[in-house]
Amino acid sequence: MKQKSKAELWIAFAAIALIYVAVTVLEQTVDSNHIIFTVLKKGAIYSLVAVSMNLLNGFTGLFSLGQAGFMLIGAYTYSIFTMPTEVKLTESVYKYYEAAIKFDTGIFVGLICAGLAAALFAALIGLPVLRLKSDYLAIATIGFAEIIRAIFQWDVLGPVTNGANVMRNYLDLTDVKIPFTDIAFPPTLYVFLASGVCIGLIVLLINSSYGRAFKAIRDDEVAAEAMGINLFKHKEMSFIISSFFAGVSGALLAMYQYTVQAAQFKSAMTYEILLIVVIGGIGSVSGSLIASFLYIAASEWWLRGLDMGKFLGIEAPNLFRSGFRRFVFSIIIMMIVLFFSKGLMGDKEISFAGLVRRFNKRAKTAKGGGIDG
Repeated sequence: MKQKSKAELWIAFAAIALIYVAVTVLEQTVDSNHIIFTVLKKGAIYSLVAVSMNLLNGFTGLFSLGQAGFMLIGAYTYSIFTMPTEVKLTESVYKYYEAAIKFDTGIFVGLICAGLAAALFAALIGLPVLRLKSDYLAIATIGFAEIIRAIFQWDVLGPVTNGANVMRNYLDLTDVKIPFTDIAFPPTLYVFLASGVCIGLIVLLINSSYGRAFKAIRDDEVAAEAMGINLFKHKEMSFIISSFFAGVSGALLAMYQYTVQAAQFKSAMTYEILLIVVIGGIGSVSGSLIASFLYIAASEWWLRGLDMGKFLGIEAPNLFRSGFRRFVFSIIIMMIVLFFSKGLMGDKEISFAGLVRRFNKRAKTAKGGGIDG
C-alpha cells in the first residue's frame, strides 16, 4: 500500500513538473504579447483565490463573500511595501500627499506581508462575523469588503494608500530575478510557481487533521462539537488562512497588472470568484483550478470576438456588438450549471495515478479483445 501511495505521489509530481516545463517552453518560444500569457497568468492567480475561497465555502461550510476585500488589502500592502523609497518621496505617485511609509522591501517579503495583512484583518473581523451563519455571514463579509474598499479610497489615509488615485511604480513581474543573478525570471512561470506553492500548502492543510476537522464542521456542527472539535477556533483558523492566501493572490494580481486602484475590487470580483468555485465544484480543488483557466480563457480570449462583431472568422450583425460576449458567456454558464448541478468536478479530485490506471485498464481490455477476435 505504501509503495502504491509513493507511486501515485511520483506520478503527480511528474505531471506537475510537466506543466511547469510546458509553461517555460511557451515563454521561450511564443511572443510575450500573445493572449495565452494573459490567460495563464490571470488563470493561475484566480486559481489561488478560488481555492482559498473553496477552503471556506467547500471544506469548512462557511459562506463568506469577502475575498475581494482581502485581495485589496494584499494588493495595497504589496504595492506600498515594494515601492522604492525614492519613488515614494517624489511626486510621481503620491502627488497629492506626503508618503508616510518611508521604507521598502523585496518581492518575497512583500508577498508575505500582503498575506499577513489580510490575515490580521480577517482575525479581527472574524471575532464578530463568524458567530453568524449562512446568508448572514455572507452579508456581513461582503459588507466588510465594501467598507475596506471605501476606507482605502479615504483621503485621510492618502499618505499611505494614495487615496482614490492609482498606485504604481512598485516591483512587478518584470522585476523578478533568478536568485543570485540579474537574469529576469520568466513572469508566467513565476506566477505559476507562487500560486502552485500556495495551492499545495492549502491541499496539505485539507488533508491534515485540521482539514478533517473543517470537513466535520461542514457536514454537521453538532456532531463535530460532540467529537470535541472547537467550532469557533477551527472556523477562525480556516477564515484566517483563506484570507492569507487571498491577500497573496491580490499581491500577485498587483504584480500582473502593474497598477492598483481600490475601485476595481468591487463585490463583482467576489461574485466572479464564487462563480468559478461553483462551476468547478464546491469542495473540489481540481475543479477550482480547471474552472479558473476555463473562465479566464472564455472571457478574455475565446469569446472576445463577439464584441467586435466577429466570431470564428464570421462577420456578425450589429446584435453581436458590445456586451454580447457577456450575454453568450452567461448562457454558457447557465448550461454548465443545468447539466452539472454540482459543478464540473462535484466534490471529486483529479487523480493522475487513477488516470494512468484507467488508461492501462482500457489498453489491456483492447488488447484482450484483439486476441479473442
